[in-house]
Amino acid sequence: MLLRSSRIRQVTLLVGLMVLGAVPLLGAPDLYDFTLPSIDGNPTPLSTYKGKVILLVNVASRCGFTPQYSALESLYEKYKDQGFVILGFPANNFASQEPGTNAEIKTFCSTKYNVTFPMFSKVSVKGDDTTALYQFLTRRANPAVAGEIKWNFTKFLVDRNGRVVARFEPPVTPDSAEVVSTIERLLKQ
Repeated sequence: MLLRSSRIRQVTLLVGLMVLGAVPLLGAPDLYDFTLPSIDGNPTPLSTYKGKVILLVNVASRCGFTPQYSALESLYEKYKDQGFVILGFPANNFASQEPGTNAEIKTFCSTKYNVTFPMFSKVSVKGDDTTALYQFLTRRANPAVAGEIKWNFTKFLVDRNGRVVARFEPPVTPDSAEVVSTIERLLKQ
């Protein structure tokens, strides 16, 4: 009877940790299970990027961090031929700093910052309507990088095996030594 009671406590603790996002949910998706619409509305499976080092960024056009688009594009151009890709996810969750339509966002990014890395349709990264991808990134992908998105230009770095290995908050620029050295290390693996 004591053994059964102990087992029940263990299962209860595991379920509690799963609900809190401290351990991956059984049967939880991995990054490559998600398909999202591109900025042009075309369904884009993230499995398209299998084997690449991926930097996922929630972006906005009217934010103090918007100039990071330049550094993101430079980073993409420098490393894309080595198996690196940046995925931009416009979001209007913070101070309405991404109010435009997908077409307006695409025009802004291409004309103002010459963005050529893949951009996706606008998503929600916070709140009750958080898109499933960002629920995964902030709650289940890796407890070490979990937590609510605090602002635009939060960056998640994914290794070639689809594991979310690092998170960089908005003030950390894409061209910072911290980000670049982590990307270079992952590209060599």
